[in-house]
Amino acid sequence: MMRENEQELRQTFVKIGRLMYEKGFILASDGNISARLGSDRLLITPADLHKGMLEPEQMLVVDLEGNVVRGGYGRSANLKPTSELPMHLEAYRQRPDIQAVVHAHPPHTVALSIAGVPMARCLLPEVIVMLGIVPTTEYATPSSVENVQAIRELIRNHDGLVLQRHGSLTVGNSPLQAFMRLETLEQNARIGFMLAQLGVDNPLPPHEVEKLLTIRDHKGYSHATERQEFCQVCGTRHASGAAHLPTLQPQDTAVSPSPSSLNQTELRKLVAQVVQKTLGTP
Repeated sequence: MMRENEQELRQTFVKIGRLMYEKGFILASDGNISARLGSDRLLITPADLHKGMLEPEQMLVVDLEGNVVRGGYGRSANLKPTSELPMHLEAYRQRPDIQAVVHAHPPHTVALSIAGVPMARCLLPEVIVMLGIVPTTEYATPSSVENVQAIRELIRNHDGLVLQRHGSLTVGNSPLQAFMRLETLEQNARIGFMLAQLGVDNPLPPHEVEKLLTIRDHKGYSHATERQEFCQVCGTRHASGAAHLPTLQPQDTAVSPSPSSLNQTELRKLVAQVVQKTLGTP
């Protein structure tokens, strides 16, 4: 018999799947959502269905080994869980604190990952507070063992990841929070894309980032090792108070461009030239 919180979760999955589609974060059968049902069960979306058109009965219940405990019901009895189930299971194994996982294919995020432009930058206050540093994984074939390995270390201390050429992975204390973090992540990518078009890179100064980290601490979003990472990426101080010169080159927390890729300066110049020609500006 279904518990009340499971019924609510099924309805929530339907709403979030529709929002993900309407906002352009997924299309066709892209994306997946999961949430904990107690200590040893997960509710998860099915494979091969349009996530913007889900029905409550189409979700499946699996155990923490990935076995289907209860499939869909009614006309949905033969559905299988998403092929990205191993990635979801790995996130829960590494993060006992999280209650939900959302995977999507937000286009600006994917585009920047292909261009080799890192998202691990200190540009927007809300991203620093809500998400912290957003690293990019190494490329891995979707739904593969390599994909699980690609997120294993990073998901331990980050609430949002860019999956190289693949999309995003966000986690939270509820499906709604994981979805909101997806929105924040893609907004960060969208603004980063606009900045590239303008040929501008203007990160927040370290002392302003430190103020935001204090807010992040008070909200309970911080992770134990992130101060050193903010130090390396944004030039903030270590927890001990020791200053660190800003590098603003977070290549150790993001995948490096391939040798054939344009570097960030060249990319921004090229995109700015295209925009100028398109707009007819001199």
